[in-house]
Amino acid sequence: MTTRTVDTTQELAAFLRSRRERLDPERLGLPAHRRARRTPGLRREEVAELAGVSTDYVVRLEQGRGLRPSAEVLAALARALRLAPDERDYLFDLAGHRRPGTTGGPAAGVAPSLARLVDDLSPLPAMLLSHRYDILAWNPEMARLLPGFETVPPSRRNAMWLCLLHPAMRGFYADREQVLRDGIAHLRAAWAAHPKDRELSGLIAEFATQDEDFARLWAEREVSVNGRGRKSLRHPVAGAITIDFEVLLPLQDPELRLLVYRAADEESRASLDRLCATDVSGLTG
Repeated sequence: MTTRTVDTTQELAAFLRSRRERLDPERLGLPAHRRARRTPGLRREEVAELAGVSTDYVVRLEQGRGLRPSAEVLAALARALRLAPDERDYLFDLAGHRRPGTTGGPAAGVAPSLARLVDDLSPLPAMLLSHRYDILAWNPEMARLLPGFETVPPSRRNAMWLCLLHPAMRGFYADREQVLRDGIAHLRAAWAAHPKDRELSGLIAEFATQDEDFARLWAEREVSVNGRGRKSLRHPVAGAITIDFEVLLPLQDPELRLLVYRAADEESRASLDRLCATDVSGLTG
């Protein structure tokens, strides 16, 4: 299968249209027009007025006609479209204006000190992820928590692949829809930040063709990067477990993500302790 990298011009156009169409003119205090609106959201001329640019400029941007807006214009469009911080970052990435503090390239490898840190976090389940969701290092507790992880070949050790396509994890998340929505929103942000990453584009193409839920949610163009939250798990051995998660970014390796789980309540802690006390052989980080 031929894998294309991000067509940033066309994605920028589609993203601007999608965010314009979701806005409610009345909530923004815009004056009512006599003629009925044929499409949802703001008109292009309204966005242009709010952003301080010409209507023709907005039209050409939404038609993907090769414009390269400046950082100032992007900031104005972000304000006009009421973009959330993650959406604003996505817009800047698509236009080739990297935000401060990111490298723009995949990690060269896992520093030994980071791999040791993952082990040292035991008994808390922890793993180290790349921007593609590749699982680069993990401790025994995380391996025990993820159903069937020991059977997954190294090439498939990817958190999104496990959630979408690994049969053992099909019913693992009590709210699979929300977990997928959050994961895809993060993956879209990574996709824009790494427009020439063919491996990432290949993963997205594979997911879209093999899982209809992924294809549906990807088309919604939601963008978000969650640093903490809560998930309800349904483990085939330990039963129901509720975990709180925290995502940490190593200062010297900002492309990596250190994911740490903690039991959210006493019952979950007891279940997690019992699960992690079992013997699982053949798992190495």
